[in-house]
Amino acid sequence: MKAYLQPRLREAVQALGVAGDVDILLELPRNPEHGDLSTNLAMALARELKMAPRSVAEKLIAQLRVDPELVPKIDIAGPGFINFAFSPKFFHERLAALAAEKPERLGASTTGQGKRVNVEYVSANPTGLLHLGHGRNSAVGDTVANILEWNGYEVEREYYFNNAGNQMKKLTDSTYARYHQLLGEEDYPFPEDGYHGDYIKEIASEIERSYGNALLDHSEESEARVRACAEEWCFSRIVDTMKRLGIKHTMFVNEQHLHRDGFVTAALERLRDAGYIYEKDDATWFAAEKLGLDKDRVLIKSSGEPTYRLPDIAYHIDKLERGFDWIIDVLGSDHAATVPDVIKACEVLGYDVSKITPLIHQFVTLTDGGKQVKMSKRNAKVHTIDDLIEEAGADIVRYFFLMRNNSTQFEFDLALARDQTEKNPVLYLQYAHARVASLQGKAAEQGLTIGADIDWSQLTHDREMTLIKELLRFRETIIKGSETLEPVVICDYLRDVASAFHKFYHDCQIISAEPRELAEARLALARLTQIVMKNGLTILGISAPESM
Repeated sequence: MKAYLQPRLREAVQALGVAGDVDILLELPRNPEHGDLSTNLAMALARELKMAPRSVAEKLIAQLRVDPELVPKIDIAGPGFINFAFSPKFFHERLAALAAEKPERLGASTTGQGKRVNVEYVSANPTGLLHLGHGRNSAVGDTVANILEWNGYEVEREYYFNNAGNQMKKLTDSTYARYHQLLGEEDYPFPEDGYHGDYIKEIASEIERSYGNALLDHSEESEARVRACAEEWCFSRIVDTMKRLGIKHTMFVNEQHLHRDGFVTAALERLRDAGYIYEKDDATWFAAEKLGLDKDRVLIKSSGEPTYRLPDIAYHIDKLERGFDWIIDVLGSDHAATVPDVIKACEVLGYDVSKITPLIHQFVTLTDGGKQVKMSKRNAKVHTIDDLIEEAGADIVRYFFLMRNNSTQFEFDLALARDQTEKNPVLYLQYAHARVASLQGKAAEQGLTIGADIDWSQLTHDREMTLIKELLRFRETIIKGSETLEPVVICDYLRDVASAFHKFYHDCQIISAEPRELAEARLALARLTQIVMKNGLTILGISAPESM
């Protein structure tokens, strides 16, 4: 509907003498009796045209060139809203076009025009297992990458992790302590700020099996080996968890590479040459206040250790120089304070920072039966993603991380995740897909198949029309997902489709409908619903079972 009206409304606006590109907003009316689409365009143009909004609406309608057989009713409501009602013929024609598309790419668009996008997500340091915050980051990032690919973008899926800083020393020291304790030194001191999880004991056990007591000497070579074993163990578990959750990457970058290959030093010297670096209190500072930011920031501590900001700046310079048209950083809200400094540093070095989009998501809390589940990384009481998958399954875990706006703090409800009824939002969607598969099997048993020439005009029932309208919104919803970078728009849309389908299935006989042309059309409508559900679930990274 929007694709039909927007260019025609734009022509009408130009006919009224309005110059420039006008944003034409078309929305579904809250009250279905007001039609299929509504626009506030007349009110938006009233000031420029120096007329009352209703007068502008009348003039727009007079200039609007639409086929009355497709849009039989246009009226003005309230202060100047223009409402449009489309005919069944319009929907039947669009439905026929939708059915003619290749099923596996139904809903895809070319709005991305092949532009190269780098989406960086997960990026957990190899110091432990993936926890709740990583889960949301993983699901959001991977799904955003899927959405962009469905819109014709060329996507690089990147993982960046810090394996060069103090956290790696803590991991090494923690592992060394458990290694000594495992070999009989029960009183060997464990670092105060070390990692307490049982996984450290597992790493130490693997080292003991591979090297015996050969690494107890704390030589530089032994410490490097302990560190490498710990990093490899952690990262292999992270990769395994990502596979279980359906998370994919095409590129891995680590901070050690940035230091080893001179990226960090080069970034610092370029900022120094530009006049934004100074020394104070034995530390190296970024003069951020000169760029309008709230305060100057330390880039290298007095100990000589870089803060996160310096390698992050170097990393973004590297990404910008790789020639991407768009760079999306999926970050937890704890990283929000770093973002402005990194972007400003890149900007003063001459880079086009409009290409960088930080996608910030809020924290996740875990609840069970309405009560919050307490967690503490210090005491090793952390609910990992693997724990969640064991309790609820990968599909449910992934979907739950997607079903709220990124900017909303999210409660992961374990009780709902474990629920095996249609109250579980994932099962509700999957059941719609499986129900069509069952329906097609029963139809085939009775000799009812979907022919080449479907008479879509047979579909006039209110439940049919509601479902048709939902299916026709699929492509625009995927496009909206690429504009907002909010996977929840796909979740909400699929829920609306599933709801419309379940009501259609309940109120409209399908296999036994008369005449046979009606039965075929209804079966074909169900099949289109199944395709939309499957493609939508695929974008979300969720399976679409044939039976449940």
